Amino acid sequence: MRGNPHGGTDAGQADHHPAGLAQRLRAAAADLPGDGVSLQWLAQAHGPAAHGSLLLLLAVPCLLPVPGAGTVVGMGIVALALALWRAPDALTLPGKVAGFQLSQRWAGRVLRLLAGTYALAGRVARQRLSHLATGHPRLLLAALVAVMAVIIVLPIPFGNVLPAIALMLLGIGLVFHDGVAVLLGWLFSVLALCFTAALCLGAWALAGGLAEW
Repeated sequence: MRGNPHGGTDAGQADHHPAGLAQRLRAAAADLPGDGVSLQWLAQAHGPAAHGSLLLLLAVPCLLPVPGAGTVVGMGIVALALALWRAPDALTLPGKVAGFQLSQRWAGRVLRLLAGTYALAGRVARQRLSHLATGHPRLLLAALVAVMAVIIVLPIPFGNVLPAIALMLLGIGLVFHDGVAVLLGWLFSVLALCFTAALCLGAWALAGGLAEW
């Protein structure tokens, strides 16, 4: 494997400022190994795992048409929902999820999108209504994350977009202790549920109409 997933910086001295993290992720994108890149490698490039950062890492591939990512990443998000419920001190990706391979091209896109997300969040996110991010009921948040994961796994055209945005906003809220981002995450979660319900009802009505015809 070529290069250091931390972009040449010491993991113990990694800069957690959004600008520094965005720069490190861009450096990692420019120094990817030539063969398959695992989600575990991307997690190591990202830095120390936390609930919010893992939500961001797992949600970003769902915004891109990465072949086969929906089901595997959805499983990882369900595992993270369980971790949110149990609130462990250390977080790790499940083995099957950690070993999921992306091509160099897709891994680079994931890292650059993550870098852009942190750069933007660093400009607009801040500690406000922090009780919504730090004192959020674990069971409620875990249930929301699990429901978004289920929607991501469903074979719905463009069905990944709204739940992925919802999870990214929740992740930003947890990382920056920004309650406004958490509220926006809930808003996009509701939109994702409504969109999915409307599609399912439409498909059911269409199937019923075809059966009668």
